[in-house]
Amino acid sequence: MKNKITIAPRYYRWHVDKGVVWIEKNTNYAHLNWKIPISQTALVLVDIWSHHYLQDTAARSEKIVHNKIVPLLSACRKAKMPIVHAPAPRLAEAHPSWVNLIEKGDTENRDNWPPSEFRSKTGTYEHYARPIEPREEELTKTRAKLAMHPLVQVEGKEAVISTGEELHRWCKQQGILFLFYLGFNTNACILMRDYGTLAMGRRGYEIILLRDCTTGMESYETHESLGQTRGAVLFLEMFGHYSLKSKELIAGLPE
Repeated sequence: MKNKITIAPRYYRWHVDKGVVWIEKNTNYAHLNWKIPISQTALVLVDIWSHHYLQDTAARSEKIVHNKIVPLLSACRKAKMPIVHAPAPRLAEAHPSWVNLIEKGDTENRDNWPPSEFRSKTGTYEHYARPIEPREEELTKTRAKLAMHPLVQVEGKEAVISTGEELHRWCKQQGILFLFYLGFNTNACILMRDYGTLAMGRRGYEIILLRDCTTGMESYETHESLGQTRGAVLFLEMFGHYSLKSKELIAGLPE
């Protein structure tokens, strides 16, 4: 349909049909059928960086960028789908396309509880701080060299945002209601950033994760199964949000 995206977003259905025993193993995925005005959507690219300190996470991410994100981004640009880049505050605020929608000092008020020493685990609360890792300095230097991925750069009037409040204000200006997420890492920034899925979902936006355009930081227990990645996707699908594959979005874009 002209100027509309046609998709069947997936979610996890906690319910069962009548006559079926209501237990976990009888629950399953379900799909909806949506036709969304493309003007009310945005593709949100979260923390697609040039490198990662975890070598196996970096290898998976690089493969996803080349095989999934680049083709999807090209198709979305061709369809004139609004695109917003969220590459982390330091990178966003240094970029010429940063929307800069928040005045200096215009931040959410935070009272004095919990105490600042407790938040920073200093002073009286220093005992509760996590230990400094032996390679922390190396990690800090690695993070200082982060840049936006060379294959995922800003084009034309695409927006660059720094915070969740900025993404919200940009969406309000543009009339955006549906946010399609991709990027890294699934169980970290995709979920936990203030411009990530959970925070923007709480603001009332409809959240759809492109589940083949993301990967998480796995543990030694989940490395083989990608359990952290799969669990983060399922968490979103179980609690009010949706997922889609990139090929499904591409197929649903208006010609």
